[in-house]
This record gives sequence, structure tokens and C-alpha cells, in this order.
Amino acid sequence: MIAHEKLSMAQALNRALRDAMSADPSVVVFGEDVGPLGGVFRITDGLTAEFGEDRCFDTPLAESGIVGVAVGMAMNGMRPVVEMQFDAFAYPAFEQIVSHVAKMRNRTRGKVSLPMVIRVPYAGGIGGVEHHCDSSEAYYAHTPGLHVVAPATPSDAYTLLREAIASPDPVIFLEPKKLYWSKEEVELSAHAPAAGIGRAVVRREGSDATLIAYGPSVPIALEAAEVADREGRSLQVVDLRSIVPFDDETVCAAVRSTGRAVVVAEASGFASVSSEIVARVTERCFHSLAAPIRRVTGYDIPYPPPKLEHVQLPSVDRVLEAVDDLQWELS
Repeated sequence: MIAHEKLSMAQALNRALRDAMSADPSVVVFGEDVGPLGGVFRITDGLTAEFGEDRCFDTPLAESGIVGVAVGMAMNGMRPVVEMQFDAFAYPAFEQIVSHVAKMRNRTRGKVSLPMVIRVPYAGGIGGVEHHCDSSEAYYAHTPGLHVVAPATPSDAYTLLREAIASPDPVIFLEPKKLYWSKEEVELSAHAPAAGIGRAVVRREGSDATLIAYGPSVPIALEAAEVADREGRSLQVVDLRSIVPFDDETVCAAVRSTGRAVVVAEASGFASVSSEIVARVTERCFHSLAAPIRRVTGYDIPYPPPKLEHVQLPSVDRVLEAVDDLQWELS
């Protein structure tokens, strides 16, 4: 059965967890304050009351222990979904993620899979202090054995989380905190939908240049395209949705259609996901490019205090400046 409801991203994630737990008794949810409180952002609100403390429960403040317990559960037939309360709080669990979560299938020659999801509220835009606004996707994307996804809409938040929970492989699920309150009509399904982990989507058609973004940067790219349209330029916007696996086919087709591209991402630019996107697209689309690919990213500094985060984060003006720099005289 399929229903439609207007939901915020936070509500869509909550509904995805609720629907997955209803459909599969092996799905369990745990982390810091996710039980009766419902999590810092209330993503798990009501799950303990509905499913009981055996299936949605609080843990000690020990991220390594949280992920380690999830590994043992996943090895023994459960489907754990764990929450890292904030992006930078996940670092104590990084050794578990790299050494065990990412390697278990390969280590056992495919005999043992880890169907688990690590939810990470991430990125800036909420006026948070350090340890609360990191964009840590490059660490996970550089680790073979992990799927890494970052929804930008409530609909994708719902479908991608349902698909991540159903996946036989471990998924790092990056949730853009500043988009938790964005709303749209969401299609809800009793069965885990094929949301498209590994598939990008064109959010806006355009002919002059392609903006490539994911997660919290997608709304900025769309807003920049809207402003550019009023100025007489047609910008295409591609939402990656999935960082790993990466959808070369959709991204490269989009870039070939315009011949110009700008990658937009909150994370620092050096040795980043945006660097990899530029490399992949350049390798595959070199003869179709009318100009070098530009990037608009966070600066290569620790995340600044709240009063300065507007300078650190990509903005519409910075995106349009990069578009202006795409050597239009060659057209």
C-alpha cells in the first residue's frame, strides 16, 4: 500500500524507521538519547513507546561501543540502526567502522555480511559550535566496503533510509541537519522502496552549465540556478544522493550535455569528495568540457564559530561567481 503525506525531513526519517521496524522485527534502533527522549533532533521520537525498550533504546556515551555492539548484532541476524548524535561525535567509533564494519564481508570471503546503518546528523547551517557541524563524508567515502548516502529532500530521506536498512551491506547515512525542517509531499510504502542508492538524479534541467551537489548543498545549487535563470543563464542541477556507489553515468551525461560544471559541497576542498568528483568527471568527459571544472566548497580550516559559518559555507553568490568563471567566451 502506498500513501502520501507532507512531511519534514525529520518526520520522514522517523517514519522510515517506524515502517522498517514494523515490517521487520530484526530492525533495532539505538544510540545516545534515542529512547524516550527521541534523540537530540527527535528523529526517533515515539519509537520506544511503540516498539518497546528492546528495539529502541539508549546507550552509554561511547560511540565505539555503540558501533561495536551493532557489528555483533549484525553478524547474528539483526539489522541495527545506530545514531551518532553529531557528526564529529562519530570519530571515536571510526576504528570500529574502518577495521570491522567496512572489512567484515571481505575478511570472511562473503560469508558474513553486516546489514547495519550508521546514521550521522552532519554538516553546518544550524549555528552549532565545533564538533557539531563537521562534514565528514570524505573519511567514509575513502573507506572501501561502505556505502555512503546523503539525502537532500524528505522524499529521499525516507526512501534512502528504507533501502539502507534493507541493504545487506553497511551504510553510512549522512543527514543534513539544516534540512531537517524542510518539507514536501512524501510517498510512503509498506515495502522497502528501490530508492536508488548508487543513482543520482537531475533536479533541474539546464543547458549552459551543470551544478553537481549533494546533501545540504543541493538547495544552494537550486537557488543559484533560479537566480541565474532570472539573469538569462540556464543551469542544470544534479543531486548525487549517493556518494558511494557513485553514479558516473548520470553525472557524466549531465556534464556532457552542457560542457561546463561546478561542484558545490560544504566540506573543505582539499582531498575531498568534491576533488574526486572533479577527477572522475574530467577523466570521463575531458573532450566534452569547454572549461575546467570549478569547485565551491568550505575553506580548508576547522569549522568556525557560529557568527562566521555563513562565510565558511557555500553561498549562492559564490556559486554564481564560479559559474561566471567558466570561460563563457569559448561558447
